[in-house]
Amino acid sequence: MGSGRCEACGAALSTVTTELVCPACHTSAGRATPVVPMRRPVPTVWLWSSPEAAIALGSRDLAIIFRTYRHLNGVSQDRLARILGYDKTYVSMIETRRRSINDIGARRHIARILGLPAHVLGVTDDDDADFAALVQFGDSTIRLAEIARQAGRAVDAVNELWPLVARLEARAADGHTERDVLVLLARARVSLGVSLGTILPEERLSSAARWTGKALLIADQLDDPIFLAHTLRMHGNELRKANHLPAAIARLCRAVALSVDNEGQGAALALLARAAGEHGDRRTFDGAIMRFADLLDREHTPGMLVNPFTFREIRARGLASTGRATEAARVMRTCLADPHTAPQWHIIEQVTAGQVHLQSGDRDSAREAFRTALTAAEVQRLPHQIQRIIRTARNGGLVETGDDGQAALLRLTHTLSHHLRTR
Repeated sequence: MGSGRCEACGAALSTVTTELVCPACHTSAGRATPVVPMRRPVPTVWLWSSPEAAIALGSRDLAIIFRTYRHLNGVSQDRLARILGYDKTYVSMIETRRRSINDIGARRHIARILGLPAHVLGVTDDDDADFAALVQFGDSTIRLAEIARQAGRAVDAVNELWPLVARLEARAADGHTERDVLVLLARARVSLGVSLGTILPEERLSSAARWTGKALLIADQLDDPIFLAHTLRMHGNELRKANHLPAAIARLCRAVALSVDNEGQGAALALLARAAGEHGDRRTFDGAIMRFADLLDREHTPGMLVNPFTFREIRARGLASTGRATEAARVMRTCLADPHTAPQWHIIEQVTAGQVHLQSGDRDSAREAFRTALTAAEVQRLPHQIQRIIRTARNGGLVETGDDGQAALLRLTHTLSHHLRTR
């Protein structure tokens, strides 16, 4: 998605596809060929956020805007005239300021066809003031949703974010693509994707990755390395959860390279170690976990991922996944308590403990860890963690624990269906 290349064969992907593989690989895998939607010859959603375009929009001069549009799209006056439904001579006269357009309908037409922010041409909509307020308070909505998610209330986060994302998507489609709107849209997409990735079951986690991937499409164009690194981390982690591990590792390696602050780099290394461990890539896992440990020794301010508690869980799971159960069990015997860790991390840690205990032959301890995790995961509404418990328990012969997990999953699915029915 972010790389623009098919993960199976490396062929270039369409810029409008949401798939991770090309149509040929889809077909060879026995799946239906994805449909690529047709698009009008208008600028991509981020066109008017480029520095050159921002200067043109700031001038509010239609002659400059026309010339900038043609330059950024690589089209001639004749092509622009056909796009707008005008005569080439008419476009030429506008660009040379021999003709001005004062009619509101004509200006609205130009704004709609070229994807221009309508207000730049003096065209206002009835709900412009309402949307301005939405943008003004959108940042607070996202921050409050993040707080809710980290506190274990991801369903509340989704319910807060969905209306904001829907409005921003609609306005961007209508041509409101100023930089501040696009930045807000990208941030909202990331937050929504991560929140959905917390509460969706495993079979629907790809939809969470699609939202973070849509954010990456914008982040790649904004010339903001810090936000791009953040988006890569979040998208990589959602790809991991959706079991697109090679793509996840690629995104997270890029995030490590781009992250400049300790917390950002630590988070990227933590997520990379987790993805590499699940993929069975011992070399990448060992390299990432060693760098993570070194950074943790130097970083004295704990973060969401950069803390001893999450380091232990990620290290233990990675060791277990790469065939080193004895070392993983030794790591899990290290007692740590971190009251600042988000509730879901304590659940993840218990599930990992159960997995490690099973691999080391301690079925009683595994059963107890799974029981603790099941109770908390149902309360915190984390279906994919329950699914992880079911899968691990049954693979390890804990049939009763697996059945308990299945019952909890059914109850939770019924609860969540009310909240996500329209999502």
